[in-house]
Amino acid sequence: MNALTIKNFSKEYRGGTKAVDELNLEVKEGDFFGLLGPNGAGKSTTIHSITGIVNPTGGSIEVFGKNVVSEYREARALVGLSPQEFNADIFATPVQILDWMGGYYGMSKKDRKERIEVLLDQFNLRDHKKKMFRMLSGGLKRRVLLARAMMNSPKLLILDEPTAGVDVELRRELWQHLQDLNKEGVTIILTSHYLEEVEKLCKTIAIISDGKVAKQGDKHDFFKEPGGLESAYLEITKK
Repeated sequence: MNALTIKNFSKEYRGGTKAVDELNLEVKEGDFFGLLGPNGAGKSTTIHSITGIVNPTGGSIEVFGKNVVSEYREARALVGLSPQEFNADIFATPVQILDWMGGYYGMSKKDRKERIEVLLDQFNLRDHKKKMFRMLSGGLKRRVLLARAMMNSPKLLILDEPTAGVDVELRRELWQHLQDLNKEGVTIILTSHYLEEVEKLCKTIAIISDGKVAKQGDKHDFFKEPGGLESAYLEITKK
């Protein structure tokens, strides 16, 4: 079964700007999928459409068979999103941030409390659970956002530059968290400008350019050509 099926997806904003142009993409259940492309290629628009932030102009998007427009609630409940920006209340604690997200998904107080305890341990946040978000390091903030994305136990986890701004040691620690989640059966879509990160974590890779998928395949397919992933990426995205 596909975790994500995108067919002829297009998005045109007011003023005539076409961010995505009949994009087709399939992500298999259980995959660790790398979605690459330069700024303005259409990655963010695609992610926002999957999560219901914007509506497609044309085509369709399904998450585990649920249409993200006509079956919004069912589809959204299957998705967790860890965004690039730190979009959390800077005066809230990790526990409060997780609790609010659980409330958004209609979880009972008891279920929220139990889930929070699991996530505090899973992402090594227990010693920081009462600190305000603004007092946390960049790496800890990333962990909080990742834990928040997992609050509803999603089947599909979307990570938009999840290690941006963190040092090498913390980046590798986050990698381990992500690999563990994938081994547990969570399908992951990763966008990143760190090609080393994509090479390390992903099984399948797609490169988007000008709102379309320019190349997609198994990770190892990219290394059969001279220069590997970096060479393919630069060749596809050069203007």
